[in-house]
Amino acid sequence: MTFLMRFWSSVVNILCIPLHLIHAVGLFGVYKRVFPICLYRISKKYNEKMREKKKDLFRSLPEFKKPGGLLTILEIGCGTGANFEFYPPGSKVICTDPNPHFQKYLTKCMGENDHLTYDRFVVASGEDLRAVEDESVDAVVCTLVLCSVDDVSQTLREAHRILRRGGAFFFLEHVAADPTTWAHFFQHVIQPLWYYFGDGCKVIRETWKYVEAAGFSDLKLRHIEAPLNFIIKPHIVGYAVK
Repeated sequence: MTFLMRFWSSVVNILCIPLHLIHAVGLFGVYKRVFPICLYRISKKYNEKMREKKKDLFRSLPEFKKPGGLLTILEIGCGTGANFEFYPPGSKVICTDPNPHFQKYLTKCMGENDHLTYDRFVVASGEDLRAVEDESVDAVVCTLVLCSVDDVSQTLREAHRILRRGGAFFFLEHVAADPTTWAHFFQHVIQPLWYYFGDGCKVIRETWKYVEAAGFSDLKLRHIEAPLNFIIKPHIVGYAVK
């Protein structure tokens, strides 16, 4: 199966040569203007299927509120704000995303979730959150983002840096499937094409290994099968305490 997987992945990679060239000359930036439209629709469908999983995950957020203050949440890769409805009332939210074209949808989502206080929107990648002070937030949230960052380890270092002691990093990510499954086979075959239409998403990434090695003091991580397309069915969910 390994030979077939590599063969068909190479075939798809060859078919993607026009996309490789478009990316190489810098024209793929046009898609970044379109991607927020696509993600807005996808996020609605994802929330419908993953609502209970998200409720269970974010139910633990209030435990990390510092005494006498607001729960301060920073979301890496906030996108269209699909997680806002699950945050506890009264929370203060700092939004970050490297794509400034999400602003329109983010503003709309903010208006629909007035149980929250919005601090600011920072245009920044997960690997470089220098605009945020050390140990300044109670929780960092990252959902369906670690699959597309360039450097997972650096993103986790930044999350660890900005968390106060006792704060937590919350995550929900699709990951690589078990190598013995057909899902694993098709993930590798489709990856060259998936990368472009998923705005840099790497469906074959073993994200749990990075989280386990990130140096958090306590880690609650579970592998689950999400009620989604078999390509993105394998997920990890949980939180890690600084």
